[in-house]
Order: sequence, then C-alpha cells, then structure tokens
Amino acid sequence: MYVRDAKNRDEVWLLDHIEAMGLDETAFRSRDYVIAMDERAGDRAGFGRIRVHKTDDGEVCELTSIGVLDGWRGQGVGAHVVERLVTTARDKGFDVVYALTAESDYLAQFGFERLAPPRLPDPLQARLQEKQSGSDPGAVPMRIDVDRFRMPPRLREAFKAAADDEDEEPTETAEDFGIDPDETTYKYDTGR
Repeated sequence: MYVRDAKNRDEVWLLDHIEAMGLDETAFRSRDYVIAMDERAGDRAGFGRIRVHKTDDGEVCELTSIGVLDGWRGQGVGAHVVERLVTTARDKGFDVVYALTAESDYLAQFGFERLAPPRLPDPLQARLQEKQSGSDPGAVPMRIDVDRFRMPPRLREAFKAAADDEDEEPTETAEDFGIDPDETTYKYDTGR
C-alpha cells in the first residue's frame, strides 16, 4: 500500500466515490487530492483532500473529503491518507491544519484537538455552518500543529498488510440462467 497524489485520470473515480459517500465536493480540483493505492492489484482504496482558504491574514489549510472504500476500512488506509495530507500541508508551509468533521474521535488519535467554533479562522466558520447544514450535520472543528501529528503503531502495521475485504462477485453457473447443463447441447458440442 502507498499514498500518492491524484492525477487527472482519477477525477471521475474521485467524483463518483465522493458522491456515493456523501462527502463534500465544494470547489473540486483533483490535484488537491491524494489517493491510497494497493500496489499489487492497482486498486484505489481511499482518498482525501487539502483545501486552502485565503484570508486577509494569509492562508488557512483544511483537510476535507476523506473517504475509505468499504472493503478497505479498519486497515489504516484513512490514517495514511490523513498523514499524507498533513505532511503535504507542512511542505506547503502550513504550521496548523484544520478539519471540520463528525469523526472527531478518529482524528483525535493522531493529535487533533477540538476547537471552539468562534476560534476558527473566518473562512472556516462559514464552512462549518455550510457543512453542518449540508453534508456533515455533526461536524465539529478540529486542529493540529503539523509537527504534533502522530501515527499510532497499530495503524502503521495494519496498512502494511491491508487487503480488500470486499466480497468478490459470486461465480455464475449455467443454473443461474435456467440452463440444465446435463441436458443442454451447444452449437459446437463435439459430444465428448
């Protein structure tokens, strides 16, 4: 498993999964996303986004639209997406990263702390109201100093062995189509 920057060819896949999961797609730009990949099968397992808001005092960085596909949940995929987003924010010069989510317990394990809504930067106060009245009614503000991010060892180990748990489609048999394989003959049947 690894996490990489999204590419233009990922755009349709991202939009489909963002919509299916009911996540925020406001001001969508595929280049803002990262995607968790299974290098063996080439499958995409999860994704997340950095959204930068401009203010009079500079810029504010928000993590948003973080999602993990059903078969990959509970295996550290989301944790590594969050880690990559925080690292990317740090590399872009941000000291603090914010998130507006109902999954505050999940983010707390990495060092995120809840924040009183009035202490949010102005653009995020408006975003919080937007999310609470739309895509994430239980959203609360969270923040972390990027240097305080910590990955729990159990999630790091789980990610190394992550595999898609989604049940594969069942094999279809002739009986599924109402065909009796013992009595049916086929056009090119050689009688063997």
